Amino acid sequence: MTDQVLLSISGLQFMEDEGVEPVEVVTVADYYRKENSHYLIYDEVLEGIEGKIKNIIKVKEHVLEVTKKGLANVHMVFEENKKNVTYYTTPFGNLLIGLMATSVDVNENDKDINIQVAYQLEVNYEFLADCTITMNIKSKEAGDFSLQQ
Repeated sequence: MTDQVLLSISGLQFMEDEGVEPVEVVTVADYYRKENSHYLIYDEVLEGIEGKIKNIIKVKEHVLEVTKKGLANVHMVFEENKKNVTYYTTPFGNLLIGLMATSVDVNENDKDINIQVAYQLEVNYEFLADCTITMNIKSKEAGDFSLQQ
């Protein structure tokens, strides 16, 4: 895997009253591996708001950690069959969120890593939605490294 990768993150929120809401981000990220963990670092810009958010993703078997620093601050841990609670600080206020991951699957080869996470999202101890996150981390060596679709 190269030190710069193409990171694709897509997710679905299954809201009780509103149906399914898809979210997708595709960006170039810095990548490194330390011991048994994969690390990704990239900056995120929010539309209509000045500033950025530094994202750090750590992946290891059955655990996904997402840390955001800047305009939004949070350390989210998706650990299979374990509930984690944290504060999510945003420009619009603070949220207490609970994350109960039912599965965290990581499949890797020489040129790419695929991650699937299924979890329940709570806000202020109340169930909000069943959610999924799908990540694909593709090495430059894969040959189809491009931000154009």
